[in-house]
Amino acid sequence: MAACLCYQTCHSIIPIGAKPLSLSFVFLCLCGKYFLVSARLPYFAWQEGWFVQVRKIILNDFETGYVGRDNNIGGETFRTQLSPLLLIASIFLLNFTARIIASPLLPTIEKDLGFSHGDAGSLFLFLSIGYFISLLGSGHISSRITHRKTIAVSAIAVGIALSLISFSTSLFAMRFCVFLLGIAAGTYLPSGITTVTSLVNPKNWGKAVAIHELAPNLSFLLTPLLAETLLHWFIWRNILFFVGMVSIIMGIVFFQFGKGGNFLGEAPNFSSIKKILKFPAFWILIVLFSLAITSTLGIYNMLPLYLVTEHSMSQDWANSLVGISRISTLGMAFLAGWATDRFGPKRIMVSVFLITGILTLLIGMVPTCWIAVLVFLQPVLAVCFYPAGFAALSTISTPENRNMAISLTIPVAFVLGGGVVPAMIGIMADKGHFSLGISFSGAMIMTGFFLSFFLKLSDSR
Repeated sequence: MAACLCYQTCHSIIPIGAKPLSLSFVFLCLCGKYFLVSARLPYFAWQEGWFVQVRKIILNDFETGYVGRDNNIGGETFRTQLSPLLLIASIFLLNFTARIIASPLLPTIEKDLGFSHGDAGSLFLFLSIGYFISLLGSGHISSRITHRKTIAVSAIAVGIALSLISFSTSLFAMRFCVFLLGIAAGTYLPSGITTVTSLVNPKNWGKAVAIHELAPNLSFLLTPLLAETLLHWFIWRNILFFVGMVSIIMGIVFFQFGKGGNFLGEAPNFSSIKKILKFPAFWILIVLFSLAITSTLGIYNMLPLYLVTEHSMSQDWANSLVGISRISTLGMAFLAGWATDRFGPKRIMVSVFLITGILTLLIGMVPTCWIAVLVFLQPVLAVCFYPAGFAALSTISTPENRNMAISLTIPVAFVLGGGVVPAMIGIMADKGHFSLGISFSGAMIMTGFFLSFFLKLSDSR
């Protein structure tokens, strides 16, 4: 019944001719919304508080003046702002897809260009370095051209970078273009979050952000399936070029018709870095976030190639398996928010690292007949870290330096977990130890179990 209601609502709220909005994306978003409302989970209470903190973190904004900053949306209801929210979420979906689409295409790219596993893994390292640099400096861009224009520029630049990658014929060219892709993609997130929260009243931030944050989870699910489907008719270069063109079009559409974000951001203030570096918990959380990203993005990046190479799966089946295994993550993110409120972030992190580490370790050890089961189980708990991790990160810093704490933690963790670890796995694969590389990553993730006990939080749970 809820699904039918969601489907009917899709047709009632989407204007005729709103081509940039995907009906399937709207349907999934509304299903999540109705599920949460009907279940009356206390997730949104936690989520709204967390988004206030994240917004302060990334934007150096310690006031509520940005809400309704655009005069033409000040009196709008949440329902009337749903279409603009979905347009922004669609851009985030393309942004994230651009960053992970190389993963399901790696076996084909390796064969076509003659890359080794180490060469392929290094692409994610260059991508993460570009993303790291861009995310740290994104405030300087939005402080000059407004958040709305920053989102449009990011989407267009992502499309151009993907198009350049599709024409690359050497490892050097591929690495350089992937680095540019990281630079282009990194400018989106701070402005995207700000624009989302500027569109709706603070009481609706939880619902707005739930829609926005469905994008990366949907991308994990849809990207392997999309890539494998298109590979039946097109070569990998055509696929990258196609996604790039869609991103460019969406950037232009948002620039012309998008709402929100019509105000300047604030350039980051680095004066509080020294204070943050003195917190032992800050260094612990950098490691924990790195391990968490290893368990999700790091393993995800190399998993299709591992299944094809070590378990002799067809590329079609490997990508389908990896994509379908991410379905459960859509609901687990909400459940993890509730569990963090109920049991405290420390207990959640301890449990997640232990179980996820064991499952990742086993992916590199079990025979082929068991691998599908583990591929399905591993991401279910891996995604549960993030609500607890962000809650913990918020407790170890003061309001004055919290923005810099997260601005430093997330980019560094992304480079280590999403870049260095895949590169390491690729190098070990070249030495004939692909399975060992996966298992070693699982052992590293398990160290988070022990490290979590040393974390001193204001919430002792």
